[in-house]
Amino acid sequence: MTSFEQFRNDNPAFVYKSFDIDETEDFINISYRFVFPNLAEFSPSWNFPKDKDFSVRNDLTFEKLAFSLGMAEAVSYWKACCSPEFHVECGELDENQINWWKKLYFLGLGEFFYVNNISTDENSFMHIIPTGKFICTETPKRNSLNGCLVPVGGGKDSALTLETLNNAGMDCKCYAINKRNSISETVTTAGLSENALITAKRNFDRSLVELNKKGYLNGHTPFSAIVAFSAEITAYINRLKYIVLSNEDSANESTVVGQNVNHQYSKSFEFERDFHDYEEKYLQTGIYYFSFLRPLAEFQIAKMFVSHKKYLPVFRSCNLGSKVSPDIWCGECPKCLFVNLILSPFVPLDELKNIFGRDMLNDENMLGYFTELIGKSEHKPFECVGSVDEVNLAVSLAIRQLENDNQPLPLLFEEYKNKGLYQPELIDGKNNACCKSFNKQNLLPEEFENILTKEMERLL
Repeated sequence: MTSFEQFRNDNPAFVYKSFDIDETEDFINISYRFVFPNLAEFSPSWNFPKDKDFSVRNDLTFEKLAFSLGMAEAVSYWKACCSPEFHVECGELDENQINWWKKLYFLGLGEFFYVNNISTDENSFMHIIPTGKFICTETPKRNSLNGCLVPVGGGKDSALTLETLNNAGMDCKCYAINKRNSISETVTTAGLSENALITAKRNFDRSLVELNKKGYLNGHTPFSAIVAFSAEITAYINRLKYIVLSNEDSANESTVVGQNVNHQYSKSFEFERDFHDYEEKYLQTGIYYFSFLRPLAEFQIAKMFVSHKKYLPVFRSCNLGSKVSPDIWCGECPKCLFVNLILSPFVPLDELKNIFGRDMLNDENMLGYFTELIGKSEHKPFECVGSVDEVNLAVSLAIRQLENDNQPLPLLFEEYKNKGLYQPELIDGKNNACCKSFNKQNLLPEEFENILTKEMERLL
């Protein structure tokens, strides 16, 4: 019997027991209770700032929002034992909602199943059993919605979105979970005041870590779904019309060759469309959720981003480095290497060294990650990285530029040439095709599509 089977056998049920909403003059606090009977109980919580004249008391819509955020949170705790039964003792779910959540969990846990060598299917991995009811009976009438909420993570993508919308005269507020230096600096670098940043505090229950130390299952969960539902709450509290994400077309590519295992599933267009439909049918806030950069590839975003040089000293998107205060580029992980590579055709190598604090392109310890990023492995790194094709394009452009300038190639680029991967005769065609690419599979309202199109024409 595998550990997966043993944990399921020993813990046949996981229970979403309750969520409680506590409102003060300045904050709305939501606390959750998840239980493995006879094993563990978890009590994560959230804290959302609010204006003094706003209240969610006896608000059915907000109750549904709070409940849904709990559903997004719960899978992080459920995965420790992967109980076959998922009991929902608060809130309500119809059959379509049950299938919606099962799809999110199953595809969002694709990497978790793959890394833990778990063989299962979407029908049998979990049975959601709802028995709860909502308490509130009505939704207060609200003022009309206006403005944008832009989730900012400190990286290049959200910086580009914020800069572009702000320059176009859009009324933007920013959203962050547990504020970091790079987030605050991105907001102020965009020319907005710190008051434009709305920060929700997420309190993760660390007792899950103790279970993991004892050997219970651990791995990647669909965090961007948590971003989606918590941003929806923030937009609702602040009466904002649009939630403007910065997820790109490249996020749709599978991480594992030949399999539907995507580290970025909850950043994919499939999830974006599903969330949009779920909001319209079950939450009905009137808030419009979409990704501004969905038509573009990471390569295009990188090329556009570097034209706004003011962000180069402040942007960060290293998951390991985000755990340090102030947040840094660790310079040792595949995410740092990817960002280094995708910027390499547009930023001089000496400047790249300054940004990342080390010469990653001459680091032989990066060869393994480099092999994965250029598609010469069975899977890409399990990180939010671009497609294999655009990494290869970026590397090829950087090599050509260095050779034209009679500069020596760094170690990773020499390795690329030695493997016969450098094909200069194909570069211009691929570059032109990529720069002109605009994926029409998106949810951009016409006004936002016009803004993005004009910015592409200006910068590309």
